[in-house]
Amino acid sequence: MTSPVTSPATSPAKLAFRRTLDLAHDRGQSLRFWLRDDDATHPGPALKRLLDLCAAHRVPPVLAVIPARASADLAAALPAPVRVAQHGWAHENHAGPGEKKQELGPQRPAPLVLAELARGLERLRGLFPDHLIDLMVPPWNRIAPEVVTGLPGIGIRALSAFGKVSATALPVLNPDIDPIDWHGTRSLHDADGLWQALAQAAARQDDRPIGILTHHLDHDAAIWAFLEEVMTLTDHPACRWVAPDDIIPGLITGSPD
Repeated sequence: MTSPVTSPATSPAKLAFRRTLDLAHDRGQSLRFWLRDDDATHPGPALKRLLDLCAAHRVPPVLAVIPARASADLAAALPAPVRVAQHGWAHENHAGPGEKKQELGPQRPAPLVLAELARGLERLRGLFPDHLIDLMVPPWNRIAPEVVTGLPGIGIRALSAFGKVSATALPVLNPDIDPIDWHGTRSLHDADGLWQALAQAAARQDDRPIGILTHHLDHDAAIWAFLEEVMTLTDHPACRWVAPDDIIPGLITGSPD
Protein backbone atom coordinates (compact mmCIF):
# COMPACT_ATOMS: atom_id res chain seq x y z
CA MET A 1 0.00 0.00 0.00
CA THR A 2 1.40 3.39 -0.98
CA SER A 3 0.78 6.80 0.54
CA PRO A 4 -1.26 9.21 -1.59
CA VAL A 5 0.58 12.19 -3.04
CA THR A 6 -1.77 15.14 -3.27
CA SER A 7 -1.18 17.88 -5.82
CA PRO A 8 0.48 21.15 -4.81
CA ALA A 9 -2.82 22.96 -5.34
CA THR A 10 -4.70 20.84 -2.80
CA SER A 11 -2.12 20.27 -0.07
CA PRO A 12 -1.98 23.00 2.61
CA ALA A 13 1.43 21.75 3.71
CA LYS A 14 2.84 22.15 0.21
CA LEU A 15 1.30 25.58 -0.10
CA ALA A 16 2.89 26.52 3.22
CA PHE A 17 6.26 25.38 1.89
CA ARG A 18 5.80 27.47 -1.25
CA ARG A 19 4.84 30.50 0.87
CA THR A 20 7.99 29.99 2.93
CA LEU A 21 10.05 30.09 -0.25
CA ASP A 22 8.27 33.27 -1.34
CA LEU A 23 8.99 34.91 2.02
CA ALA A 24 12.65 33.92 1.78
CA HIS A 25 12.81 35.54 -1.64
CA ASP A 26 11.18 38.69 -0.26
CA ARG A 27 13.91 38.83 2.41
CA GLY A 28 16.60 38.42 -0.21
CA GLN A 29 17.54 35.06 1.26
CA SER A 30 19.10 32.30 -0.87
CA LEU A 31 18.13 28.80 0.30
CA ARG A 32 20.57 26.01 -0.50
CA PHE A 33 19.26 22.49 -1.08
CA TRP A 34 21.28 19.30 -1.51
CA LEU A 35 20.51 15.66 -2.29
CA ARG A 36 22.20 12.54 -0.92
CA ASP A 37 21.26 9.16 -2.38
CA ASP A 38 22.52 5.98 -0.67
CA ASP A 39 23.56 2.44 -1.65
CA ALA A 40 24.78 2.92 -5.22
CA THR A 41 26.85 0.03 -6.57
CA HIS A 42 25.89 -0.56 -10.22
CA PRO A 43 24.04 1.31 -12.97
CA GLY A 44 20.42 0.32 -13.47
CA PRO A 45 16.96 1.65 -14.29
CA ALA A 46 16.34 3.20 -10.85
CA LEU A 47 19.67 5.01 -10.82
CA LYS A 48 19.13 6.23 -14.37
CA ARG A 49 15.72 7.57 -13.36
CA LEU A 50 17.28 9.44 -10.45
CA LEU A 51 20.09 10.89 -12.55
CA ASP A 52 17.68 11.91 -15.32
CA LEU A 53 15.42 13.62 -12.78
CA CYS A 54 18.37 15.45 -11.25
CA ALA A 55 19.62 16.55 -14.66
CA ALA A 56 16.19 17.86 -15.62
CA HIS A 57 16.08 20.04 -12.50
CA ARG A 58 19.80 20.96 -12.37
CA VAL A 59 20.37 19.08 -9.11
CA PRO A 60 23.96 17.87 -8.45
CA PRO A 61 23.41 14.71 -6.36
CA VAL A 62 25.94 13.00 -4.14
CA LEU A 63 25.80 9.22 -4.38
CA ALA A 64 26.88 7.27 -1.29
CA VAL A 65 28.67 4.37 -3.00
CA ILE A 66 29.51 1.06 -1.29
CA PRO A 67 33.23 0.55 -2.08
CA ALA A 68 33.38 -3.25 -1.87
CA ARG A 69 30.45 -3.63 -4.26
CA ALA A 70 31.04 -0.73 -6.65
CA SER A 71 31.49 -1.55 -10.33
CA ALA A 72 33.50 0.13 -13.05
CA ASP A 73 30.23 0.33 -15.01
CA LEU A 74 28.88 2.69 -12.36
CA ALA A 75 31.79 5.07 -12.87
CA ALA A 76 31.15 5.13 -16.61
CA ALA A 77 27.46 5.93 -16.06
CA LEU A 78 27.93 9.08 -13.96
CA PRO A 79 27.64 12.52 -15.58
CA ALA A 80 29.95 15.32 -14.49
CA PRO A 81 27.76 17.01 -11.82
CA VAL A 82 27.44 13.83 -9.75
CA ARG A 83 29.58 13.53 -6.61
CA VAL A 84 30.53 10.25 -4.96
CA ALA A 85 30.85 9.80 -1.19
CA GLN A 86 32.07 6.71 0.66
CA HIS A 87 29.31 4.52 2.11
CA GLY A 88 31.26 2.45 4.61
CA TRP A 89 33.11 -0.55 3.19
CA ALA A 90 30.72 -3.43 2.32
CA HIS A 91 27.46 -2.34 4.01
CA GLU A 92 27.62 -5.44 6.22
CA ASN A 93 25.93 -5.59 9.60
CA HIS A 94 28.22 -6.37 12.54
CA ALA A 95 25.70 -5.63 15.28
CA GLY A 96 24.90 -8.25 17.85
CA PRO A 97 21.47 -9.68 18.74
CA GLY A 98 19.09 -6.94 19.80
CA GLU A 99 21.35 -4.15 18.50
CA LYS A 100 20.50 -1.79 15.67
CA LYS A 101 22.22 -2.56 12.38
CA GLN A 102 25.64 -1.00 11.94
CA GLU A 103 28.86 -1.61 10.09
CA LEU A 104 31.00 1.09 11.70
CA GLY A 105 29.88 0.59 15.30
CA PRO A 106 31.87 -0.35 18.43
CA GLN A 107 31.49 -4.12 17.94
CA ARG A 108 34.89 -4.37 16.24
CA PRO A 109 38.21 -2.68 17.06
CA ALA A 110 38.40 0.82 15.57
CA PRO A 111 41.78 0.14 13.86
CA LEU A 112 40.21 -2.79 11.99
CA VAL A 113 37.23 -0.69 10.89
CA LEU A 114 39.47 2.19 9.82
CA ALA A 115 41.70 -0.15 7.82
CA GLU A 116 38.63 -1.36 5.90
CA LEU A 117 37.54 2.21 5.30
CA ALA A 118 41.00 3.21 4.09
CA ARG A 119 40.93 0.31 1.62
CA GLY A 120 37.47 1.41 0.48
CA LEU A 121 38.54 5.01 0.02
CA GLU A 122 41.50 3.91 -2.09
CA ARG A 123 39.20 1.80 -4.27
CA LEU A 124 36.80 4.70 -4.80
CA ARG A 125 39.69 6.98 -5.72
CA GLY A 126 40.63 4.53 -8.44
CA LEU A 127 37.09 4.12 -9.75
CA PHE A 128 35.79 7.69 -9.43
CA PRO A 129 38.74 10.11 -9.72
CA ASP A 130 36.55 12.83 -11.23
CA HIS A 131 33.59 12.44 -8.84
CA LEU A 132 34.89 11.51 -5.39
CA ILE A 133 34.64 13.85 -2.42
CA ASP A 134 36.15 13.08 0.99
CA LEU A 135 32.81 12.53 2.72
CA MET A 136 31.93 9.46 4.82
CA VAL A 137 28.33 8.20 4.93
CA PRO A 138 28.03 5.43 7.55
CA PRO A 139 25.78 2.50 6.60
CA TRP A 140 22.55 2.69 8.57
CA ASN A 141 23.73 6.19 9.62
CA ARG A 142 25.54 4.82 12.68
CA ILE A 143 29.21 5.19 13.56
CA ALA A 144 31.24 4.74 16.75
CA PRO A 145 32.90 7.89 18.15
CA GLU A 146 36.33 6.23 18.09
CA VAL A 147 35.89 5.54 14.37
CA VAL A 148 34.92 9.17 13.76
CA THR A 149 38.08 10.26 15.57
CA GLY A 150 40.19 8.20 13.18
CA LEU A 151 38.58 9.34 9.93
CA PRO A 152 40.82 12.38 9.31
CA GLY A 153 43.83 10.08 9.52
CA ILE A 154 42.67 8.12 6.46
CA GLY A 155 41.75 11.22 4.44
CA ILE A 156 38.07 11.77 5.27
CA ARG A 157 37.19 15.43 5.82
CA ALA A 158 33.47 15.37 6.68
CA LEU A 159 30.67 13.08 7.86
CA SER A 160 27.08 12.72 6.71
CA ALA A 161 24.58 10.59 8.62
CA PHE A 162 20.95 11.20 9.58
CA GLY A 163 19.52 12.35 12.87
CA LYS A 164 21.69 13.23 15.85
CA VAL A 165 25.35 12.52 15.21
CA SER A 166 28.10 14.38 17.01
CA ALA A 167 31.46 14.41 15.27
CA THR A 168 33.80 16.85 16.93
CA ALA A 169 36.71 15.67 14.75
CA LEU A 170 34.88 16.50 11.51
CA PRO A 171 32.24 18.80 10.04
CA VAL A 172 28.82 17.12 9.87
CA LEU A 173 26.42 17.52 6.96
CA ASN A 174 23.16 15.68 7.65
CA PRO A 175 19.98 15.66 5.54
CA ASP A 176 16.78 17.11 6.98
CA ILE A 177 14.28 14.58 5.64
CA ASP A 178 14.11 10.95 4.52
CA PRO A 179 10.83 10.35 2.65
CA ILE A 180 10.74 6.55 3.12
CA ASP A 181 8.63 5.01 5.88
CA TRP A 182 11.23 2.38 6.73
CA HIS A 183 9.42 0.94 9.75
CA GLY A 184 5.95 0.89 8.24
CA THR A 185 4.77 0.78 4.65
CA ARG A 186 8.26 1.31 3.13
CA SER A 187 6.47 3.72 0.82
CA LEU A 188 6.19 7.48 1.25
CA HIS A 189 6.20 8.64 4.85
CA ASP A 190 3.54 11.10 6.03
CA ALA A 191 3.57 13.52 3.09
CA ASP A 192 2.22 16.51 5.00
CA GLY A 193 4.80 15.94 7.71
CA LEU A 194 7.57 15.94 5.12
CA TRP A 195 6.37 19.20 3.58
CA GLN A 196 6.08 20.74 7.04
CA ALA A 197 9.64 19.67 7.86
CA LEU A 198 10.87 21.27 4.64
CA ALA A 199 8.93 24.45 5.41
CA GLN A 200 10.44 24.60 8.89
CA ALA A 201 13.94 24.11 7.50
CA ALA A 202 13.37 26.83 4.91
CA ALA A 203 12.08 29.22 7.59
CA ARG A 204 14.99 28.91 10.00
CA GLN A 205 16.71 32.02 8.55
CA ASP A 206 20.26 30.79 8.85
CA ASP A 207 22.76 29.54 6.32
CA ARG A 208 22.31 25.82 6.95
CA PRO A 209 21.56 23.90 3.74
CA ILE A 210 18.41 21.81 3.45
CA GLY A 211 19.16 18.18 2.72
CA ILE A 212 17.07 15.39 1.18
CA LEU A 213 18.05 11.74 1.72
CA THR A 214 16.94 9.17 -0.85
CA HIS A 215 17.54 5.49 -1.68
CA HIS A 216 16.87 5.04 -5.39
CA LEU A 217 16.68 1.23 -5.17
CA ASP A 218 13.82 1.46 -2.64
CA HIS A 219 11.58 4.04 -4.33
CA ASP A 220 8.03 3.32 -5.38
CA ALA A 221 5.79 5.58 -7.47
CA ALA A 222 4.77 7.73 -4.49
CA ILE A 223 8.37 8.42 -3.47
CA TRP A 224 9.41 9.25 -7.02
CA ALA A 225 6.45 11.62 -7.32
CA PHE A 226 7.31 13.35 -4.03
CA LEU A 227 10.94 13.81 -5.06
CA GLU A 228 9.92 15.29 -8.40
CA GLU A 229 7.52 17.67 -6.64
CA VAL A 230 10.30 18.84 -4.31
CA MET A 231 12.52 19.59 -7.28
CA THR A 232 9.69 21.30 -9.15
CA LEU A 233 8.69 23.53 -6.23
CA THR A 234 12.31 24.49 -5.59
CA ASP A 235 12.64 25.76 -9.15
CA HIS A 236 12.17 29.09 -7.44
CA PRO A 237 14.23 32.30 -7.30
CA ALA A 238 14.92 31.78 -3.59
CA CYS A 239 16.38 28.28 -4.11
CA ARG A 240 19.52 26.75 -5.50
CA TRP A 241 20.71 23.15 -5.44
CA VAL A 242 24.34 22.65 -4.45
CA ALA A 243 26.83 19.84 -3.91
CA PRO A 244 28.43 19.05 -0.53
CA ASP A 245 31.75 20.54 -1.67
CA ASP A 246 29.91 23.83 -2.24
CA ILE A 247 28.86 23.70 1.44
CA ILE A 248 32.07 22.43 3.09
CA PRO A 249 35.27 23.69 1.44
CA GLY A 250 38.03 21.23 0.71
CA LEU A 251 35.97 18.09 0.10
CA ILE A 252 37.18 17.51 -3.45
CA THR A 253 39.68 14.65 -3.27
CA GLY A 254 43.20 16.01 -3.57
CA SER A 255 42.20 19.62 -2.93
CA PRO A 256 44.30 21.68 -0.49
CA ASP A 257 43.05 22.11 3.08
